[in-house]
Amino acid sequence: MSSPVAPSVLFVCVHNAGRSQMAAAFLTRFAGDRVQVRSAGSAPADAVNPAVVKAMKETGIDISAEIPKVLTADTVQASDVVITMGCGDACPYFPGKRYLDWKLDDPAGQGVGAVRPIRDEIERRVRGLLAELDVEVTP
Repeated sequence: MSSPVAPSVLFVCVHNAGRSQMAAAFLTRFAGDRVQVRSAGSAPADAVNPAVVKAMKETGIDISAEIPKVLTADTVQASDVVITMGCGDACPYFPGKRYLDWKLDDPAGQGVGAVRPIRDEIERRVRGLLAELDVEVTP
């Protein structure tokens, strides 16, 4: 008997330097290899926001080696669930995909104090997404 195929989730924001990176890191932490995780940006930055790296490190997750990636149609097509976070109309739409739009403040240009509540809200939403996908959260 073959094991079920892991669902794939794509997180998209403009710069792929903050919100989508945090969401991908939380999903990877909580689901391991039971979910395929991708993140991308419609206009990727050169590096992940340092305040985001610091805020995530406070949770025990190191994303300092992550590199913002450009959003491609192939990436969207390869994903079951596409979660946008302020990328607007830049995200290609394909029928049959599940799209969610998470309205979240943009951490760009913010200090770590302003990033923490965004991080905590993303963590809450990722846990909710895993429940919807019927994927148990790894302690």
